[in-house]
Amino acid sequence: MAVNNSLAKKQKMGLTAYLTQDAVKNQINSVVGGKNGTRFVSSIISAVQTTPALQECTNPSILSAALLGEALNLSPSPQLGQFYMVPFDNKKKGCKEAQFQLGYKGYIQLAIRSGYYKLNVLAIKEGELVHYDPLEEVVAVNLIEDDILREEAPTMGYYAMFEYENGFRKTMYWSKKKMLAHAEKYSFAFYKNGGAKSLELLEQGKIPEKEMWKYSSFWFKDFDGMALKTMLRQLISKWGIMSIDLQKAIDKDMAVLQEDGSAEYVDNGDLEENVVADQELKEVAPEENDSVAAGTSKQEGTSDIESEFFNN
Repeated sequence: MAVNNSLAKKQKMGLTAYLTQDAVKNQINSVVGGKNGTRFVSSIISAVQTTPALQECTNPSILSAALLGEALNLSPSPQLGQFYMVPFDNKKKGCKEAQFQLGYKGYIQLAIRSGYYKLNVLAIKEGELVHYDPLEEVVAVNLIEDDILREEAPTMGYYAMFEYENGFRKTMYWSKKKMLAHAEKYSFAFYKNGGAKSLELLEQGKIPEKEMWKYSSFWFKDFDGMALKTMLRQLISKWGIMSIDLQKAIDKDMAVLQEDGSAEYVDNGDLEENVVADQELKEVAPEENDSVAAGTSKQEGTSDIESEFFNN
């Protein structure tokens, strides 16, 4: 009984207190180091404070996910959408842990930085696709010129491409129907709540407010965002030359990272995908963009740890 109480107290240790432990500071220093440590700690605390569900996760899992993001030089800021720390209920361990999940904007960042190719990914709206030849990989589209009308138009498919400096080019087009089938196959949260049929009703505004809680999956809240990520992952992982960072990101995507560096892949049905959706859909006010991108944004409660971190 005493052991259980001790474990419970250990699990309830605040993130700020956890991050100031010598062993943890040494772990952070080994990846981040120097003055960047204070920025890193501040960014973790800010991300956790904006996502209450993360506060229930074990501190080591939060730190491991954040350290991987840092190693990949990606921002943990939920508003930037480069990567997320997604809570899930680990029933085997009897606790909640944070899963590392790469956003489609993170894929774009890593691909561009690799220097191998230029790339693009785009949702194709109704009436825009003229022709796509999967053999020659030639696409003909007539894009809607009015941005507002285009944004309001229903999505009919997704297109992704990359091209190397030597001229090698690879393209891919998926219809929305194919993407819906993919989502139903790989997202338990999407499938169990009606999948494509429920998404159609949701888009038509026919879901009663009292039932909206069922549709918290990222595939419901931002289907196009998840679709764009899927297109990039399919394209790059199958045909792209991947940098070390890209290989690492794809390998660790959708995993809970253990303290020893190993990855534990979890059942999609256990993921609280609504956390990702809520994070991705938040917009950064123009005046906040610079501070967030530079990693200097602060929230209440971060100043004390910033001032004391790495003083020893």
